[in-house]
Formats: sequence, structure tokens, C-alpha cells
Amino acid sequence: MNVLKFGGTSVKSVENIKKVIAIILNHRQNGDVIGAVVLSAMSGVTNQLIEIGRMAAINNPDYLELIRGIEERHFNVIKGLIPIKEQSKVFGKVRGTVNELEDLLRGVSLIRELSDRTMDLVMSFGERLSCLVISECLKSKGVPARFCDARDLIKTDAQFSMAEVDDLNTNQLIRDYFATIGTDLPIVTGFIGSTANNETTTLGRGGSDYTASILGAALNANYIDIWTDVDGMMTADPRKVPNAFNIPTITYAEAMELSHFGAKVIYPPTLQPAFAKNIPIRILNTFNASHEGTVISRTADRRDFTITGISSIDDIVLVNIQGSGMIGVAGVSAKLFSTLAHYKISVILISQASSEHSICFAIEPRNAERVREILEAEFAAEIAHGHVDNISIERDLSIIATVGEGMKKSSGIAGKLFSVLGKNGINIIAIAQGSSEINISVVINKNNLSKALNAMHNVFFQSEARILNLYLVGAGLIGRTLLQQIESQYEFLRTEKLLRICLVGVSNTKKMLLDPKGIDLTNWQERLVNEGVTTSLPAFVEKLKDYNLPNSVFIDCTADKDIPLFYEPLLNANVSIVTPNKVANSGSYAEYKRLQRATVRRGVKFLYETNVGAGLPIINTLQGLMTSGDRFLKIEAILSGTLSYIFNNYKPGVSFATVVREAKEKGFTEPDPREDLSGMDVARKILILAREAGFELEPSDVTINNLLPESCIKAPSIPAFFDELDTNNAYFENLLQGAEGRNEKLRYVATFENGKVTIELRSVGFDHPFYSLSGADNIISFTTERYKERPLVIKGPGAGAEVTATGVFADVVSIGSYLA
Repeated sequence: MNVLKFGGTSVKSVENIKKVIAIILNHRQNGDVIGAVVLSAMSGVTNQLIEIGRMAAINNPDYLELIRGIEERHFNVIKGLIPIKEQSKVFGKVRGTVNELEDLLRGVSLIRELSDRTMDLVMSFGERLSCLVISECLKSKGVPARFCDARDLIKTDAQFSMAEVDDLNTNQLIRDYFATIGTDLPIVTGFIGSTANNETTTLGRGGSDYTASILGAALNANYIDIWTDVDGMMTADPRKVPNAFNIPTITYAEAMELSHFGAKVIYPPTLQPAFAKNIPIRILNTFNASHEGTVISRTADRRDFTITGISSIDDIVLVNIQGSGMIGVAGVSAKLFSTLAHYKISVILISQASSEHSICFAIEPRNAERVREILEAEFAAEIAHGHVDNISIERDLSIIATVGEGMKKSSGIAGKLFSVLGKNGINIIAIAQGSSEINISVVINKNNLSKALNAMHNVFFQSEARILNLYLVGAGLIGRTLLQQIESQYEFLRTEKLLRICLVGVSNTKKMLLDPKGIDLTNWQERLVNEGVTTSLPAFVEKLKDYNLPNSVFIDCTADKDIPLFYEPLLNANVSIVTPNKVANSGSYAEYKRLQRATVRRGVKFLYETNVGAGLPIINTLQGLMTSGDRFLKIEAILSGTLSYIFNNYKPGVSFATVVREAKEKGFTEPDPREDLSGMDVARKILILAREAGFELEPSDVTINNLLPESCIKAPSIPAFFDELDTNNAYFENLLQGAEGRNEKLRYVATFENGKVTIELRSVGFDHPFYSLSGADNIISFTTERYKERPLVIKGPGAGAEVTATGVFADVVSIGSYLA
């Protein structure tokens, strides 16, 4: 025999009630015995009744219009589900119940008072009306339904709005009633009961679940089925965590913890009667009746995951009582919590310092000021003598509970929890862990709740790949190539590396597009054109911060001088940064160090491998040597693909101007080749390497020996510049002939040695590693304490969209691994 309970969404409309009736009929056709059906009020009706009561108490006559609306909803059900010839009788019953409600509210309006006792009576009409109508609907379908007012069966104390059940008396009344009804199917009002004096009480919001559990326990049911609008209990709230999934089986203890800390699927007191009688509770979906849902019982099936679920209470306040006079003093805690109990203040979480210097506890925000007044009065003497400081209250907080029986047998859960929160910049304000070891609860700032839940779920439930949220600024050649590479590797990363990359924002110089649900990598350009708004970097960054998504990465694929101004605010907002943009790292040394310190302080990543050598592993290699304790004596490098190409192709019989023109035509140079030939880009790169090697250098410490004659530098236009190159051909021929005469080759080399940085055109012999360089390759030689006799050399393509994008991509994946 089963007890079935249907929630407010299940009975909110004609279409939904049809599904409820179909479920009941299906049970009966399958030979399943239904002991009772418990119903909630139609969705939204209880809230309307509360509002109606308050309006009546201030003599606002508009409450009558709301009553008409409630009546009309029930009339619509009658019209939609009951044959016309039977409708008038049911209309009359509903009209009579509504008249009773109107009479009650007329009295409230006259005396201008709405006590908890009266409010309970007002709220009871929601369940009474829904059960009345649906029992008649079932009768019309041939089901011997019987309206049952739970006030006749469930007896409680007189604590109105949150009454406690008199179990002994209630169980006897239930058994006596069910012994008399024969084959009738009771349709029982959820949520309500009555005192010994027959005064209407309520069991707390969500009390219909509790009603079903009370009935199931009294009748020794096989199952208590809670029919709702979700597929059972989930690993997290799917409204906050899109990747949450169903939990097939769960223990009473786990369900109790999750429901206490905010899982709305089941009302916490529901579990106790079922637990006492070892009756499984099934959470099922009225709108997906074939789904297995969740079974709550003493034991649960083995799982692939250490934890069972994550739940949260969105809004709490933390009350802190502390003082040096509390240390070692017996009875402070007893006095504190007995006082709260006396005033019926429910405490959600407690955390006490081991030094006994402070106790903090979480409560509902509506009780905050009342609790302050109570405690200030109770501890007035201690506060006056300085033994206890003033009572402090911290608002706008949330609680997250990580729950699971598997936590008892597993080490490192707390470490993983604190690590993922720390890496996402989420500060833990208070911690509580019960001795049962199935729950670790943390208090955090409310504005970080969604971010924390998603980050935690991603780490603890990695059946789905962990998510990396990307914001790309600079959708030009390198940016486009990067997104193409990510798209082609998307499935590999998701399945093999458990990393799912989600593009959340993208921007070019004209338009920007942001979507917290993600931008499809196959049509991002189309969406950017059609849906994008005018680019504003401050607005882009502000949106990024507002979304506050976990595992966020900002990618700057530009050479813009203004974008790096946002780097430090982004790092401080716990957003990692990846960029080939050299501006930030080659500016003032103070700015360079400020960004480095921000990454350490906030626990995020600032990766810029592509600042030097595109995709070559130069900076990572250098940092690895430094971290392992090596020391740099000398760095020599050819860091310009453009200049590498020019001097690898400048040979006798070919003018220097011809080679530069050829390089420009092939796209190796900037539109004005002097930007490459000036050596400024090389200067920025060697400065970055020197800083990474641990040397405090400013841009002014870099000496550039001009490659070009003064007349070439000052030419008024690009054509005039090439004319000057032709005019000065002899100057370049002399340089080439001098090198050839020594069996050497011309190379544009940046050198760091003895604290000095020099950039100049040099000739090198065949014994030098730069002699055999070809094409447009870069080459870097590190001479260190460990690589003194034979320098460490890195060589390869140092420019180009593909290799640069590859380097950026590698940095992104590296951040994904770090956040795991």
C-alpha cells in the first residue's frame, strides 16, 4: 500500500490535474493499493491567501477581487474535468467554502487584526478547496474518492504556523478513520491539522509532504510517493547549476542534510516519520511519470562520486558573539542557545572557535534584529563588564552544504572544497562540519553563491567535464584562429581531458557579444554581427564581473595599449588572463610586478607564453629554470620573425631594399616596415625575458643600436623610406661584405648580459648557434649556471597566426588543468 502526495504545481491547472488523475488511475489499473492521496493547494494560492489576510487586516477591500480569482481557478477545474450535469453540485460546495472564507476575512477586516491563529485558518482554505474539487473530479471518473479534512486526523500543539504533531493521538485517529472507510480513496488535505480544541494549525510551508509521511507511517505503507515537478532529488539546484543531475538513491541522513540546507524537493520534517518506520520515500515527477525519480531509504546504492549532493540556503545572516571573557568559561554556549530556544529562534548552522573566544551561528534574515535585541539583553552584564563584545551581525551571506555518506571513508574532501573555492576567489566566512562526517557546510558572500555552486559541482561531479569560461577580446586573425583550434579540439578536450571550453564573450574593434549560457563556436561570427552591440571595453569587463562565473579566463589577442589597464582589476576579480599582448609586461617594472603580485595574492593565472616567440616554449622554460634554482648569466636571442627572414635572405647580388620589399609583400612586416626595423618589438621581448630571469629593468635600460641610417628613419612616407633604402644600399652592402669576408652571417640579436640589454646587428660565425638559422625562425640561447658550457637553445617559428594561437590555446588548457 502506498500513500501518494501531489504538490502545488501538480494541481495548478486543468491540464496538470489530468496528469494527476492519470497517475492515480494507472495505479489502480495495475492493482497497486493506494492508501491515501494527499494534495497541496493549487500553486500560488497559499501565497494569495496570505496576501488576502494581510489586506483584510488593513481593511483593503481589494482582497475580495483576489478571492474571486481563487474561486474562478477552482471553477475552471470543475468546468474542465467534471461532466456538465454534475457541475452545479460541486459549484455549490466550492461557493459554500468560499463564503466561509469571506465571513472569516470580514471579521479580520472589522477588528483590524490578523493573529497567527487566524492566518493558519485563512491558509487552510487552499488545501480544502483543491481536495474538495479534485475528489469530485475523481468521482466523476469512477474512483470512489472521499474528501478528508486532515484537521480531523492530525492533532498538534497550539504553535500556530509551525505546529508540532501529537504523534500518539494522531496515529490512533488515522488508524481509526481508515478502519471505517472500506474501499473509498481518501483525498486528504495536506499542510493542516488542529489542536485538541479543534483550532486550525499548519505544519509549516511544505507541510503537505509531512502530512503524507505522517499518514504513511501510521498506516505502515510500503512507499510514500511525493509527486512534484522535478525528476527527484538532484546533485544541486538545476536552476543554479545547469549540469546538475538526478540522484537515484539516497539515505535518510543525506536527504535530511540536503533538505535542511535548502534542497526544496522535500520538506525536512517529512523524513522523520518515514525513517522511524523504515518506509522508503520516492520523489517522482508528475510531468515525467516514467522517470524512476529518487528513492530515500536507510541505505543507498554505491555511487561513482564521493559526495551525494550540494545544497544551499540563499540568504542568511551570521550572528557572532565573542569576547575574551568567554575563554574557559563554562555555560556560555548553554546560555546562548537556551535563550534562542526559549524565543523559538531556529539556528541553521553553528561554528565555534577552538579557543572558545567566539561563537557564530546562522539564522534567517527576518530574525536578525530580534536576535540582537534578545542577546544584548541576555548578556547585558557580560557586555557591561567587557567580557563579551557587542553582538555583531553580518548580512548578505549564503550557506553551501556538501553532503554524502561517502565522505566518511574518503580523505581530501575538505581540501578539494577549500581549494576550488580559493581558486575562484571565494572567501569562506565560517565553516561547520558535524561529527557524522557527512556534511561540510561553509558560509560565503551571497553574490558568490552561483559561482561557488557551479565550481564545486564541476569538481565533485566530473562525469561532466569541468567548464572553463572564456572571454575573448580581439577576434582578428589570431583570435579567429584560436577559436577554430578550440572548435576542432572541443570533443577531444571534453572526453579525454574532461575540459569543456565555453565561449561566453567575444569582441572585435566594432562589436561585442556576451552570453552567460555560451556562444556556439560554429556560428560565433554570425551572432557577433547580428546580435553584437557597439564595443566598449569597460562595459565588456563589467559584464564579465557581473556574470561572476567560475573558472573565468580573459584572453587579450590584441596589441592594444589600453586593454592591459584592465588586467589588474580582472585579476583582483579572480579572472585568469592569457595574452600575446606585450604591453603590460614591457611597460614600467612597477606595473609588471603589480600584476605578478596580484596573481599570487588572488590565486589566479596570468599566462603570456606568446609574448615572446609565439608558440615556442620560451617563457615556461625560463620560469622552470628559475623555479628550480638555476641562475641566468646570459640571454641571446633573435626575436623578430621579420628580421630573421630579412637577414636570412639578404645575400650578395640582392639589394637590401629588395629583400625588405619582398618581406612586406609576403606579410612578414608591418604596413610600415620601420616598425619592425626599429627594433622596438625586439626590445619589449628581451625586456620581458630579462624580467622573467629575475632582473629589475626598465624600458630605458634597453639600448638599441639603430639598424637604419637616420635618413631612412626620418623619411616622410613609406615610398620615401624605400627610396632612402635604395639610396643607402652601399651602407648595407658594406655590412654584408664585411660579414662574408669573415665567413660570418648578419643577425639582428638581442643580448642580456651583466645586467645590460643591447639590441644590434651582429655577424656570427659557424660555431655560433645563430649561424644556421633559416626562414623566419626565432632562436633563443640561455646561458645559466647549469647550462654554462653548452647553452640551452630553443628554435622554431616565432610568428604567425597558427603558432601564436596554439601558444594561447596551450595556456588556456594549462589554466584548465590548474583549476582542476
